Amino acid sequence: MKRVLVANRGEIAVRVIRSCRALGLETVAVYSEADRGALHTRLADRAVCIGPARAAESYLSIPAIVATAQGTGCDAVHPGYGFLAENASFAEACARHGLSFVGPPPEAIRLMGDKLRAKQIAAGIGMPVIPGSDGPLRSPDEAATVAASIGYPLLLKAAAGGGGRGMRVIASPSRLAEGFAGAQAEAQAAFGDGTLYAERFLERVRHVEVQVLADQMGNCLHLGERDCSVQRRHQKILEEAPSPAVTPELRAAMGEAALALARHIGYENGGTVEFVLQAGSPRFYFIEMNTRIQVEHPVTEMLTGLDLVAEQLRIAAGEPLRLTQADVRIDGHALECRINAEVPDEGFRPSPGVIREWVAPAGEGIRVDTHVGPGAAVPPFYDSLLAKVIAHAPDRTAAIARMRRALATFRVQGVETTIPFHRRILDHPDFLGGRVHSRWVEEEMMAARSVA
Repeated sequence: MKRVLVANRGEIAVRVIRSCRALGLETVAVYSEADRGALHTRLADRAVCIGPARAAESYLSIPAIVATAQGTGCDAVHPGYGFLAENASFAEACARHGLSFVGPPPEAIRLMGDKLRAKQIAAGIGMPVIPGSDGPLRSPDEAATVAASIGYPLLLKAAAGGGGRGMRVIASPSRLAEGFAGAQAEAQAAFGDGTLYAERFLERVRHVEVQVLADQMGNCLHLGERDCSVQRRHQKILEEAPSPAVTPELRAAMGEAALALARHIGYENGGTVEFVLQAGSPRFYFIEMNTRIQVEHPVTEMLTGLDLVAEQLRIAAGEPLRLTQADVRIDGHALECRINAEVPDEGFRPSPGVIREWVAPAGEGIRVDTHVGPGAAVPPFYDSLLAKVIAHAPDRTAAIARMRRALATFRVQGVETTIPFHRRILDHPDFLGGRVHSRWVEEEMMAARSVA
């Protein structure tokens, strides 16, 4: 492997380019017309425009990306996260044209991309799963039959994707038909597949995920967990590790479960197995596997000292893992705040524009992953993530204090951001006491703000 095409934009494209450079690999960036002059295009050894602003004609165009990789002499393609990162057809197209896909085999992507099938596979190897439908639901009546068996509230989920799209919580039978139609339409629009399945909605759960790495020789290990419970409408806002709710015994059990699934499907490269934990209980349930690098991967990097993107590239190049499970060390505590160009008090309305001032925090234990700076345009066409601020310290209390200081010095002018919202989260007694759950933001932070 000598030259890598980075099939993405924004901070993850910058992140991948920097890891490639550290490994001595050349990089080719792709960009849409809306991203002309963006940081990732300036950092790469070469940059190629692949289409207009609309993602379907640029960052989601498999022919354009593969042709660019071939035309620029690339050996490999790193998809980042989002866009084509979990597209099995894209991985297959790369393989057909002699390009190493920096990710898992297409079949693993396909198996885990079908959330219902993934749940069935997990149950088949003995992993605990949330009670729900055994197969896809074709109508509200079929969903009602499932609800009669497992009870309300019912959670409708898109079989073809995640990220909160195509998902509805149904509190009572009277809301089922409307919720089913809404979830189905959203899933069809987002994933081109309106297939739904249902699960019992578990209230006040924590969302915890386990990072895994697997090489092409069958070696596999996990790097502990990340707690992603601070989220709104199933979109993560703040992540931390280790989880305040996970004991050493639970960590070991979840890690082994994640590895069992990875081994069963012949997984390779980096991935994340996601679980929910019931409040006040040591029980955990499998929900899905993400077959890509996660947005929140820097939290794990700060704890382990590993460069996960570099590990992905080494695995894709055919190298064995350089460490065993016994070598993994978790050092201290880390948090990540996602800084978006959004207005939280207006339903997280996007705030595109031009950044006039950008003064990011720095100092011991602080890392900022970003793709913007003074004068950068924040286009309305893509995800609104501007930066990720990661704070690392010997313990949770010190990490929170360090993050507070970092956000207090972060100055942005020209667009609205979620920085003030993050500061309110970090000051809240529930968060300080580790008492959050996956609906805490809606129930406490947003509800309290609307009343005020």
